[in-house]
This record gives sequence, C-alpha cells and structure tokens, in this order.
Amino acid sequence: MSRATVIGLGKSGVAAARLLKREGWEVELGDSNTSETLLQQQQELAAEQITVKLGQSLELNGANLPELIVVSPGVPWDIPVLIKARQLGIETIGEIELAWRNLQLLPWVGITGTNGKTTTTALIAAIFQAAGLNAPACGNIGYAACDVALSWKGRGSGSRKQGAGGAFDNSSLLTPNSSLDWVIAEISSYQVESSSCLAPRIGVWTTFTPDHLSRHKTLENYYNIKAKLLRQSELQVFNGDDAYLRQKGLSAWPDAYWTSVKGKDFLISEKGFYIEDDWVVEKLTATSAPEPIVKVSTLRMEGEHNQQNLLMAVATARLAGINRDAIAHAIVEFPGVAHRLEHICTWEGIDFINDSKATNYDAAEVGLASVKSPAILIAGGEAKAGDDTGWLAQIQTKAAAVLLIGSAASTFAQRLQEVGYYSYHIVETMERAVPKAAELAKEYEAPVVLLSPACASFDQYPNFEVRGDRFRQLCLAWAEAEKLQYNSILSSPLAN
Repeated sequence: MSRATVIGLGKSGVAAARLLKREGWEVELGDSNTSETLLQQQQELAAEQITVKLGQSLELNGANLPELIVVSPGVPWDIPVLIKARQLGIETIGEIELAWRNLQLLPWVGITGTNGKTTTTALIAAIFQAAGLNAPACGNIGYAACDVALSWKGRGSGSRKQGAGGAFDNSSLLTPNSSLDWVIAEISSYQVESSSCLAPRIGVWTTFTPDHLSRHKTLENYYNIKAKLLRQSELQVFNGDDAYLRQKGLSAWPDAYWTSVKGKDFLISEKGFYIEDDWVVEKLTATSAPEPIVKVSTLRMEGEHNQQNLLMAVATARLAGINRDAIAHAIVEFPGVAHRLEHICTWEGIDFINDSKATNYDAAEVGLASVKSPAILIAGGEAKAGDDTGWLAQIQTKAAAVLLIGSAASTFAQRLQEVGYYSYHIVETMERAVPKAAELAKEYEAPVVLLSPACASFDQYPNFEVRGDRFRQLCLAWAEAEKLQYNSILSSPLAN
C-alpha cells in the first residue's frame, strides 16, 4: 500500500487525509501542536485507520519514506523538511491540488487576489446556485476543497459551513453522492504556490497589493505565484480598477476580460464589463453591442470595492452561460459575507460592523472608507509588513477615535502620533474595546463602531473568524445589557 503524509490538522488536512484513505493510501497526519481538541480529533481519525502524530514535526530519515506529502494551506512551502522532501524526489503538493486531481473533470472557477476574493467568491457561488447549479464555495472559504471531492466521489465528511448571522452560507450543498456542476474555489497565494496542475475554467484576479511578504519575500514573487493560477485558467477576469493589475494590462494579459466601475472609457480592452447609468454592462467581443445585465443599486453592500466585486462576479457568471434573471435574483438576495463589513447590530443609532477579515492596511483602508463618518475604529493584532500611508490618511479623515488591541498596539500608537493623530486609546483586548467604543460613539455622536484590524489575528486568536465571532458576541451582549438596563429604568417607580 502506498504511503502518504499530510501536514497540518486543520479542516483541509483532515479532509485530505480522509480522501487519501478512501483512495487506498496508508495515511499519516501530523501536526506540531497539541491540544484537547487535537487529541479528540486524533481519536476520531484513529477509528478511521488514519494515524495522527501530535506535538512533533515530520522527519524524513530512514528507508520508510512516504511517496506523497500533502501540505495544508497554512504550512510554509519553503520549510526545511519540504525542501528536503522535494530534493529526495517525494511528490509534495497542497491540499487544493489533491482536490483538483479528484475533481478536474468538473469546471472550476478559481478566485485569487490580495483583497476582495472572499466576497467575490461568495457572490459567484450565490449566482451559480440561483441558476440551479450545484456549485459549492470551497478552498479559502466554506468547505475544504477535499471535502468537495469526498462528497462528489460518494461520501460526505461533515464539512463546516461558512458564515453566521444571515451571512452567505452554502453548507447544505454537499451530501453523499453529490451531483456537482461547478467548483467555486477561493484560492490564496499559499494554495497556488503548492499546486502544480490546478487549471480553472475561469480564473478571477480581484486585487494586488503587498501582503504575505514575510512568506513570499518579494512583491515580484508574490505576483508571479498568483499569476500562475491565471495563466493556467482557460478564461481570465481581471479587476481593471486595481492600479497594479491595470499597469500590467494588455501586455501581460491580452486575452483577459477586464472590468471597471468607472465606465466604458476606462476599460483597457475592447471586451469586458463596466458600470454605466447604474447598470452592469457586458461587452463580450470587440464588435458586439453593449448589453445591460443587472442594476448595481440592487446590491445590498456598500462601497466602490463591492461594485468591483459585483462586476467580476457578473463577468464570471456570464462567461459560464448564466442568464440575467438568475444573476439579478442572486444579487438582490445576497447578504454579504461574515467578517467583511458585516453588520452586527444597531443600538441608539450606532451601527456595529465586523470587518475582521481586513488583515492588512489596504483592506482596512477600504473598510474605513466604506462606512459612515465619524467612526470609532478598533484596530490591531499581529502587524504585517506593508505601506500604511493610505490607511493612516483614512483614519485622519474618518475616525473620531481609534482603540488599539493586540501586539501591534504600541507600534500603531507611535505611527498615529507621527502623523499628528492623538485620539487613540490602547485597550489591549477586544473585551475592553467594545464597551469603550460604544462609550466613545455616544460621546462623539459617531454612527459607526468598526472592527477593521489591519492585522493578522494570531497574537490573540486562532484566525480572523474567531476574532470576528468574539467581536460579534461582545457587541450583541453589550446591546442586550444596555436594553435590559434601559427597560429596568423605564419600569422603575422613580420613572413614573
């Protein structure tokens, strides 16, 4: 029996291990961490004859080497053991590449980009599903890609759903023996890097700004990794309003479909999708007549960046042959995605908004630009490399006060001082930030409390979803406590 090792006991690693096991491999799954949750998973997988090793790293010594290594998305591609594995001739791939090898008979949409890819992926999946297609969102959103492969091949594996509180949710799509039509995959640079053959029917590139440079080292390397996915895609859709992608333009991508929220005159190609008079307009060839597809105003999400996401989603749907009625229905119903400008609640005219997915300066700048002003901003976490100039300028323009949490708090405080902004408070934790933000919102008559961290979450939380979930819990608990206190005052004899 052939031997395979899977690195990383997250949902992607577990799905990969189960898929390999079903395909007849002897599977060992390893994780350098250990915890009660991981120990429980270890017992569950042992019952499926999958060996799990915790608290130790993979060592490639001796004669009994695996023939395949599958890497979870969060595992760096250039760690010594993976370099050694490739030198030894051991095939080393990412989890999404394994899924592709089992699902390549189906057409894929592959969405990548620095920012905007989650919303675009969710909107594309919603449109395809409104057209009656079984098209689950997976990869960096929703299901692990190998879970989709498991379902299509005949056995589901208890996938997790995406979203909460009314946000986009495709959790009911996978059942044993699913009859799938498309795979809609959000694909990060980490996942592209570890894939050799992945070739979507339609590739979508949302934005490109500096991010993950601690892993990818240079901007050029980061660009080339993402570009690989688009080069291997049969059809290509680009955000033509992104400065970096626009600069690359037709010289790099002559056959792509370009988009622009600014109108036909800003298309850098003779074919593409643009906004004109509140309509998304389609021009599929250089000689075809422009055709209105859907009204922009039916989209419930605010911000120019969401209009860009809309254009790319509509372009993808039209290239897949989906009709205008299905597109219009999906857009009217689409609620947005969890953790990306997600409206949590409103209390006494103050909107609490969860933008936990804004894990870099560019995404946080967009988040702050998209809400009403003045806003009370909660920012901080584990800082990333990048240019914070635009973000700081947006804070000066729109933030009445900034509450700083996490390990980046003191660094951010210093940067705010350097640009002459002093209305900040270091509160360290989300538990302190939410009530303080509500207090300041009343003081400054600010209509919005916004969590938009501009940071990774790993200093305090396992991921941005857990951080956003905690923010949601605290906001709802605070609003409920305020409501109870208000009702208590009204019912008091002294109030009569």
